[in-house]
Amino acid sequence: MHDTATVGDRIVVEAAIVDHGRRQGEVLEVISGDTDQPRYRVRWDDRSESIFVPGPDARVERG
Repeated sequence: MHDTATVGDRIVVEAAIVDHGRRQGEVLEVISGDTDQPRYRVRWDDRSESIFVPGPDARVERG
């Protein structure tokens, strides 16, 4: 993921495994910490929430 997300943006994660769909969710919180890598609290479209550390298969869609 190249862009840093802000609250209200959407995270889209492309499936790394064939026949698995993409995962999408809304950024609820940007979590700052001791690392340079951003972490986000995300509410996924299935209504679950998790702390997400983006990898190369993720991208930001501006909210």
